Amino acid sequence: MLRARAAIAALLLVAAAAAAAAEPLRIGVAAPLSGPSELLGRQLAAGAAAAAGDAALTLVDDRCSADGGAEAARAFVAAGVAIVVGFLCTDAIEAALPILKDAAIPVITPGVRTNRLTDAKPQTGWLVYRLAPRADAEGEAVASLLPRAWRDDLFAIVDDGTIYGRELAERLRAAVSRLALKPVFVDTFRPQLENQIGLVVRLRKAGATHVFVGGDRDDIAIMARDARGLGATMVFAGGEALRAASGGVPIAEGTLMVGLPEWSEVADPAVIDGLRGQGVNPEGYVLPAYAAVEIARAMAGGTPSGGYATALGDLAFDGKGDLDRTPYRLFRFADGAFREVESQ
Repeated sequence: MLRARAAIAALLLVAAAAAAAAEPLRIGVAAPLSGPSELLGRQLAAGAAAAAGDAALTLVDDRCSADGGAEAARAFVAAGVAIVVGFLCTDAIEAALPILKDAAIPVITPGVRTNRLTDAKPQTGWLVYRLAPRADAEGEAVASLLPRAWRDDLFAIVDDGTIYGRELAERLRAAVSRLALKPVFVDTFRPQLENQIGLVVRLRKAGATHVFVGGDRDDIAIMARDARGLGATMVFAGGEALRAASGGVPIAEGTLMVGLPEWSEVADPAVIDGLRGQGVNPEGYVLPAYAAVEIARAMAGGTPSGGYATALGDLAFDGKGDLDRTPYRLFRFADGAFREVESQ
């Protein structure tokens, strides 16, 4: 009798294990599906759905707000998800993370850049990883890439006085100083003027052949146009603001940009073909969300955290949950598009 009971118990355990194994992986997807960020949220949702495979997705509108983020987190806990992908807004993810932490549910975000999200991890214990670059990653890339490229050139550094422009310029100034390099001209200019002839004249007088501009796309385009009009040979460079929509003045050939790649140009071609076959345009957050779901599935499957093979290449996180390598690269504008400059 005892042997029969033991056999029955063993069979019940096997059956329970089989049932658990048959349960699909449940992944929560948090995205702004209403309001001004809806288009981006729909991109995120489409990329996640395309990469889901046999995983079951629970899609929730986080409304890009603290209330929406908290409500989404509670919905994920109730749904029993194992991991969450998404969030594009700081308020939403910061409201969600304490709730998800208490439920031991990790989060992979392809969109939130705020430094404190991972910097505070030792204090908060938040289970967060991100594919988006940190807020300070662009400045670090400018400080790393341009001094190497311009070490033998006469260069100038100007900024528009905004927090964004000034921080980029100050990062570059500090970096060249550490290398014992000195700009021939440093100044703050007045942005959003119809022309920048006065600034260009001063740059030419200083002998600058290369100019980093901490500012927006149109100001950089105007400077390059005015330099060309005055017969001055100068290469202008800026940050990822150069990818902004045109204000009317075209970007000059040879303009340099420290920015992120177009993900559709670096992604696995088979994934791109698969997305298009499903009627999904691989733009915006589609591919980062696709990669985030690939990582989520690997994490849930017990893949070692040292690295993950994704549609965007092999990715890995550091101890804080940030990408262990910067995604920023140096590009040159040629034939109507920014093309990556080979490493020097």
